[in-house]
Amino acid sequence: MSVAKQASLYLITLLVAGVSIFIVLRFGSLLPMPQATVIDAAAHGVAVSEQPALAMLQENLESPLAHLFIQILIIIAASRVMARASVRLGFPEVIGEMAAGILLGPSLFGLLAPEAFSFVFPANSLGTLKLLSQVGICFFMFAVGMELNVRHLRNRARTAVAVSHSSILVPFLFGVVLAYVLFKDLAGPQATFNAFALFMGISMSITAFPVLARIIQERGMTGTVLGSTAITCAAVDDVTAWSILAFVICVARSSTMDAALLTLLLALLFVVCMTFAVRRTLPALFGSEALRREEPSNGTLAIVILLIIAAAMTTEAIGIHALFGAFLAGTIMPDMAGFREKINSRVQKFSSALLLPLFFAFTGLRTQIGLLDDIEGWLLCLLIIAVATLGKLGASAVAARITGMNWRESLQLGALMNTRGLMELIALNIGYDLKILSPRIFTMLVIMALVTTLLTGPLLALFARRRRVESEGQEASHA
Repeated sequence: MSVAKQASLYLITLLVAGVSIFIVLRFGSLLPMPQATVIDAAAHGVAVSEQPALAMLQENLESPLAHLFIQILIIIAASRVMARASVRLGFPEVIGEMAAGILLGPSLFGLLAPEAFSFVFPANSLGTLKLLSQVGICFFMFAVGMELNVRHLRNRARTAVAVSHSSILVPFLFGVVLAYVLFKDLAGPQATFNAFALFMGISMSITAFPVLARIIQERGMTGTVLGSTAITCAAVDDVTAWSILAFVICVARSSTMDAALLTLLLALLFVVCMTFAVRRTLPALFGSEALRREEPSNGTLAIVILLIIAAAMTTEAIGIHALFGAFLAGTIMPDMAGFREKINSRVQKFSSALLLPLFFAFTGLRTQIGLLDDIEGWLLCLLIIAVATLGKLGASAVAARITGMNWRESLQLGALMNTRGLMELIALNIGYDLKILSPRIFTMLVIMALVTTLLTGPLLALFARRRRVESEGQEASHA
């Protein structure tokens, strides 16, 4: 058949089908409305066919799915703009992303454009946003677990244990003492003093291992003694702090001591099972060929995702939060043929680009800087920042000096360990969800997390510059 005949046949088919559809629709429109539709339209006081086009468009935009897409678009756009601005100013991307979350909340967006804020973030839509942000945190914690290198811990065990445990114990003590002062006015509605004090201690002592690792990488400190020591100390700090946090959550969620002991026993059993049983079966489950492939297959990624979800679901059911299961799943991933790096590059890109900005935004929606509406509130906030910095930076620096590092490197190590970032926000949101932290103290601690992370770069530069000045002065005196 020639091309001309094919074209003619195609046009005739379209014409016949189009006319037939038009005729059916024309006669179908004359049929009476179904009884259910008539009743529903009467109940709303308007015929279905009489709904204005603009009203219909507005109704479509207010559907849960459309609303979620609007939120994601705005959150990711704001996150990328602030991340770029942060990098240009010489700070890590996470600073800009954290700031974007706060700016999208009631502290700025809700203050400047309350109607637009209510449309974009209505109260009935926050449940979905919260669930997505929690999924993002689980994937992020899985990536953090894969970044931990046990070999670092073995090579610098003495310094790592001394610095990391000092940098947890001292600020934890400071946090507990501070809780004694703040409990009456700033604790959450369901907080006991013990739970509030333990959460204040945790908030003072956490170090953001992933943020610290990226700061070290960006500054070319990866192969240096200081950089390696900081990574090692942060790794030990992370494991210790999250273990303490798991215990705190267990105590806070359990109604009796028997329930708390059962939760701890189940958690310990789960850790042993994952570490000694699941870890050994994973290489055989993936297969040697899959572990060595440059591009992980869909089947391999499916197994990884199933493991993350199963581990997260288990710890959530036990009662110590889903993120601990995801973190442990990352630590037991096979490390042969660069398998962790290949999986991590995919998981981290997905979680960092899409899911983590949702978590920052959700945190920002809970952060109400307007609650600090008096001098006393801001003075308390400054006190919390000072106590957190003194406890973390000071304890780390002194411990490092005792183990043999010079004062300048000790202070730089302390500045790195004072980085709290995203890990702090995760802990704070847990405390908020458990109603241990009130909105006012939650806001103060979020500001503290942002400020201490923001100070890391300038403090590193300050201590490094002083060391260079001293070195030049010593050389001049020798000359």
